[in-house]
Amino acid sequence: MFVGPVFTREAATAPRRSRHYLARTTYAGALFVLILTAWAVLAGTQEIRNVGDLAWFGTLVFQILAPFQLALVLFFSALLCASAVCQEKDRRTLILLLMTDLSNGELVFGKLAASLLNVLVLLVAGLPLFCAMVLLGGVDLHQILRVFVVTLLTAVVAGSLGSTIALWRDKTFQALALSLLVLVAWLGLWEAVARTAASHTLLGLDGVQWATAMSPWRAIIAATYPAVPTADALGFIRSPVYLFLLTSSAAAILLNAVAIWRVRQWNPSREILRKPQMVGEADSVFSLDAQDNPTAAASSSDAPTAEPARSKLRFASPGKARTVWTQPVLWREVRTWAYGRKVFFVRFSYLVLFALAAFALHRSELTADAIALVMVPLFLLSFVLINAQAVTSLSTERDAKTLDLLLVTDISPREFVLGKLAGVFYNTKEMVLLPLLLTVYLAWIGRLGGEHLAYLLIVLLVMNLFVAMLGVHAGLIHANSRTSIGASLGTVFFLFLGIATCMRIMVAFSDSFQFQLMPFAMVMLGGGVGLFVSLGARNASSAIFLASFICPFATFYAITSFLLGNYGFAFMVTTATYSFATVAMLVPAIGEFDVASGRTSDAGE
Repeated sequence: MFVGPVFTREAATAPRRSRHYLARTTYAGALFVLILTAWAVLAGTQEIRNVGDLAWFGTLVFQILAPFQLALVLFFSALLCASAVCQEKDRRTLILLLMTDLSNGELVFGKLAASLLNVLVLLVAGLPLFCAMVLLGGVDLHQILRVFVVTLLTAVVAGSLGSTIALWRDKTFQALALSLLVLVAWLGLWEAVARTAASHTLLGLDGVQWATAMSPWRAIIAATYPAVPTADALGFIRSPVYLFLLTSSAAAILLNAVAIWRVRQWNPSREILRKPQMVGEADSVFSLDAQDNPTAAASSSDAPTAEPARSKLRFASPGKARTVWTQPVLWREVRTWAYGRKVFFVRFSYLVLFALAAFALHRSELTADAIALVMVPLFLLSFVLINAQAVTSLSTERDAKTLDLLLVTDISPREFVLGKLAGVFYNTKEMVLLPLLLTVYLAWIGRLGGEHLAYLLIVLLVMNLFVAMLGVHAGLIHANSRTSIGASLGTVFFLFLGIATCMRIMVAFSDSFQFQLMPFAMVMLGGGVGLFVSLGARNASSAIFLASFICPFATFYAITSFLLGNYGFAFMVTTATYSFATVAMLVPAIGEFDVASGRTSDAGE
């Protein structure tokens, strides 16, 4: 095929996996359930009198599902492409691909197309449901076509970004974190332009139109509205939605051109290239010793005695020996470059985004909507980065086969799991502390009361611990790094995206929040099944089963309490639910470590 053998292999093997069919069936079913839920909310709280009410319903559902689909595509395209390349690097199979006669273009485009295959299948699976909305009225096929073209090009740009960054960076966490940070910066920058430069014009377009032409979020919202006819035959070119198609295509071409140009300069990494130099240094040290010491020279002429000494020098660790703590797992996480020497790129990028968020908060009018617009994305970004650090701390070691070394150590399960968790929080201390400090700042200027400040701080700490434990748990129960990363980050993303979508439906179709339990019962039941599959697929327990089905219902109750102003109830339910879910994962994680290492619990203590 035109994209090379890498994509050909993926296209031939993907239909053999059961999850290929399960994913698209689940996605189409989830969209259908959301439509039914919105209809149940509307029919249960309002009277439908005529065709106009149906058209209004179809328009609102379309404007809810289109951004929902875009958010999924944007996130998973970057995630899948980055994790696919990182898995090749961690397993050292990318070097084998570089040694073949594959051209740079075949390698880059092949990995990109193979990684985006599942995303494209999901889009095709959801297309019939979107087309069915035409029967309700309020939506035409041109709107659906624009929405899917915008979504498709967004997937290509996000995938190209993740693939390029993964080819550039050496470590999985760096690639995932930088991809997410760039995506957030992309969306946040143009959202700021739309809000601060709406009255300014450039080349005949104001700030909002330029933001629509550059931001996929703004473009998808504009694409859900009917196109405005123009008398000019070429007037559609100046439409912000069509300009977005041009700018996104140019961005994808540029990213892939850079990746094709630099792929063999970036890979193999310098860390791998340094290893032969170290061996040569060991050989030269052996030769100098042989020249300066006649006894060594005499022994070097005898091959059976010289070879052990040569092997010892060859694999000797260079540099000064360091004292390891009594907790070796924590020492490795804190005192070594376990996640690459350039991890400061991630920290610096996060600090820049945090500074921009704090500046935007300082310059805004500090209304409830303005505070939520800044704080909620910052909280979500911090949770996702903490989770990415946690899951890659296990998946990277598994791919590099260093996790197998624990088979011959006396590290206890408690030392391993708690050491990993402590290392995660140490390496992501900026993502943990800075949102807390910004929350304290809001209380200091009088935008939060003391009670609400305590609620928010405790909930943030509980959620930080939950997402970190979720990453460690997923890294332990899944042997494949792409599966563990997808399950862990996907669970966090689906959790918050599901909350946002449910709140959007509840607010759009009714203000009687306390009477919407039954319409959302199917959504919560499906969320419980999905959560149990993610958390208990390989290590099911009664506690995980209970936590999986309690979390969706408790989250719905917390959302309802929040919308009704009962913040105390929302705080108690959220804290109790996710604390229990964290403990339910922590105990099996320690037991799973025993199973993975082949030791009994008595031997591990």
